[in-house]
Amino acid sequence: MNFPAQMNIQMEVTCPICLDLLTMPLSLDCGHSFCQACITAKGQDSGVHQGGESNCPVCQCKYQFWNLRPNQPLANIVKKVKENMSPWQKKLCEHHGEKLLIFCKEDGKLICQHCAQSLEHSGHQIFFMEKVAKNYQEKLQAALKKLRKEQPKMEELEATIREEKASWKDMINVMKRSERWTLKKPNIVSKKLKSTFRIPDLSGMLQVFKELTEVQRYWVDVLLKPVNAISNIAISADKRQMTTVHNFSLKNVFMCDFSAFDVLGYQHFSSGKYYWEVDVSEKIAWILGVYSKARNLKRKESSGFVFDPNVNRPDVYSRYKPQFGYWVIGLQNESEYKVFEETSTSDPRILTLFIPVPPCRIGVFLDYEARVVSFFNVTNHGSLIYRFSNCQFSHAAYPYFNPWNCQRPITLCPPSS
Repeated sequence: MNFPAQMNIQMEVTCPICLDLLTMPLSLDCGHSFCQACITAKGQDSGVHQGGESNCPVCQCKYQFWNLRPNQPLANIVKKVKENMSPWQKKLCEHHGEKLLIFCKEDGKLICQHCAQSLEHSGHQIFFMEKVAKNYQEKLQAALKKLRKEQPKMEELEATIREEKASWKDMINVMKRSERWTLKKPNIVSKKLKSTFRIPDLSGMLQVFKELTEVQRYWVDVLLKPVNAISNIAISADKRQMTTVHNFSLKNVFMCDFSAFDVLGYQHFSSGKYYWEVDVSEKIAWILGVYSKARNLKRKESSGFVFDPNVNRPDVYSRYKPQFGYWVIGLQNESEYKVFEETSTSDPRILTLFIPVPPCRIGVFLDYEARVVSFFNVTNHGSLIYRFSNCQFSHAAYPYFNPWNCQRPITLCPPSS
């Protein structure tokens, strides 16, 4: 048998009173066992006579003195343990071979009677082991009694801590849920930005939505057709989607005829009110709006990207001016929304539009008699993007689209979709 296992067994067959191997072990109802002499002496010290009641020295459970039972199986185990014990384990003096029955306080160890009388321990305080064991047993019992007295308080404190922990956990969950519905403190912005964009009040939002709902009453089902035979546009079978089939480099902008990207609606309008919506959610560049052939147009047909302010050649970007029959807005460089300023001069400025919510879907409204073209950000509850007024329509007006050189599709939305 290995040493740890032997030590565990030895601890199981050790008397809790004398701390030696059990001699004629007696067992109590609680399961603890003691030497017959030790438990009898303990009962006598407590003033209990045979037939009386006492407490277990270990767990304090009550037992009847007459109910002490000899434990022969345990005695047999003790016998086996003793047979396998070395002299050291039998608590024999390594110098004299006698039992260690005396405790030396100065050296803190057990010694035999011969060692106690030797010069090595001369003048030391020595005590018989039974007295020392009894003293420590009393201290242990006092500590155990104190712990038992404090146990209810500790259990109550433990229950309180569990309740507090559960309460805090619930509070944290409530705070997390509340945070989702609580507006973050707004960042401080400059007066210039505040003047550019103000969060509308509820009545303003309702007014914007009301205007969008009003123009949507005139929704028409616009279908597509390319402008010329050499168009670089692929149109879907249902004539609702257009895609650029060639990707022109912006470095060659002056060499490309961007009229090859022009797409008009099949319908043309000479009176009345009309509305259509365009899905541009996948695009990083586009132009769309209304086109009407200009009267007495005397200019060289031009090409190029209309909204590039770095280009100085008028024939490159002038094509989409209102006086040439284009009332359009456009997107370039993924996030720059541009429009020509509506003016009577021949050289209108290019305006950069501030759109707080990038539009994935744009509504276009044409009022032919009122000479108005309006653009709405359907993505942002129908907020107005830009409005041309006093448009000079000299011929029929067409829905106009240009997917530019971005090869993602532009899609026309069916009415009320």
